[in-house]
Amino acid sequence: MNPHTVFITGGSGYLGKRLVSLLVRRGHIVRALVRKRSEEKLPPGCTPITGNALDKTSFVDEIKPADTFVQLVGVAHPSPSKAAQFRAVDLVSVSASVAAAVETRIQHFVYVSVAHPAPLMKAYVEVRAEGELLIRSSGLNATILRPWYVLGPGHRWAWVLLPAYWLLECLPATRDTARRLGLVTLGQMLAALVGAVENPAAGIRVVEVPAIRQAGQNGGKRSA
Repeated sequence: MNPHTVFITGGSGYLGKRLVSLLVRRGHIVRALVRKRSEEKLPPGCTPITGNALDKTSFVDEIKPADTFVQLVGVAHPSPSKAAQFRAVDLVSVSASVAAAVETRIQHFVYVSVAHPAPLMKAYVEVRAEGELLIRSSGLNATILRPWYVLGPGHRWAWVLLPAYWLLECLPATRDTARRLGLVTLGQMLAALVGAVENPAAGIRVVEVPAIRQAGQNGGKRSA
């Protein structure tokens, strides 16, 4: 495996800090964008880059020598009541990140989107789909991951839905939808992100829920 130099936005967040630790342990060089006075939230071994994820000019000159850009910024605990925040934070940050990645000629862009179409969280799905469109229009090589809900510490309530998902996946009429909008574990999601970094896409690669789960089966032990 060839080590990568990775620039991450959202590196101090729920997924980000765990991904940073994994990448550092696996020999990658990681630079993470954080707000001023938040540097201590990053795991050891990561180089903090102070800036504003909503303002490209605050970090674009600090991206190199990265070859990989991972976009993880987003509103915490998404809910229908946060529609305005999705547009003000999620969409603005991915717009800034894509523009910065193009300007610095990043080789591979990794974006955590969301499974769609979906009957719930319309505003959230719309914003993430717009983020995908920005990436597709940019000419970047990119991996787009589409989880629906990630089960993990602090995100366990959805475990009660697993029996219903199992039933829906058994019925031919609902099987495809249940799999596309299925739940993934934190370990599976992290394994899929590590896999995306270590196996860059040529063009656009979309990783749906079944493939995220498969990544966890293939590499979940190393990403736990």
